[in-house]
Amino acid sequence: MQPERRHFLPAQLLNRPISILLVGCGGNGAQMLMGLAALDTALREISSRSLKVTVVDDDVVTEANLGRQPFYRCDLGNSKARTLVERINIAHGLDWRAVHGRAPEAASVGGFDMVITCVDSAAARRAIGADILAPGDSGYPRTSPTYWLDLGNRATDGQFIIGQPHRASGMDHARLPTVLEYFPELTDETIAEDDAPSCSVAEALERQSLFINRVVASHALALLFELLGRGSIGHAGAFINLASGQAMPIPLPAQPTEQADV
Repeated sequence: MQPERRHFLPAQLLNRPISILLVGCGGNGAQMLMGLAALDTALREISSRSLKVTVVDDDVVTEANLGRQPFYRCDLGNSKARTLVERINIAHGLDWRAVHGRAPEAASVGGFDMVITCVDSAAARRAIGADILAPGDSGYPRTSPTYWLDLGNRATDGQFIIGQPHRASGMDHARLPTVLEYFPELTDETIAEDDAPSCSVAEALERQSLFINRVVASHALALLFELLGRGSIGHAGAFINLASGQAMPIPLPAQPTEQADV
């Protein structure tokens, strides 16, 4: 019987604050941001780690966001990123940073330990992926994220997957594929996309179930807690379907020795 596969947090992330760039704070992103604040509190209690988060989003709060996203009528017209980060900083005594703009132009991924993408188009994922893999000014690879966690959803189903853009130093297990490797169709620029904004709460609820973002984000945050809080994970993500009530984990890649034995 083969032992359970585990992916372990690299040694360079074990005993220090972990910097995170959260791209997008709409449906999935807003839920992730609030959960990251709770995760930061937990990490400070059980480990020597904490979170230092930068949020980038160029969107403002609209009527359609009320109800499904954690905004209020008094927030209408305000920057989503600045509104949520200010509330979290006040509530938790943090100094997280908000950038009102679009990544990677307004906030490059270089220098962060982890990038979390909560975007609604393949084009946005391609732009982030290109920035992650871009060489430095000298032509050599620059400091790039150790992890890339991506969340996505449709009306009643969604998925999240954590990958490693590059092989970490000292890593003795298989590299986790990124979202663009796991879903290569996202790299096809000829596929049409439907990322038009909703105009009302009712229309938004027709396009997406009320709690799909919260469910996907909760599962992704649970994975992060296992990785950052406990030091290892046994799966790389999951597919979640609210209509059927099913959640199917995405397995870790096989070790090189396992692949050779097949």
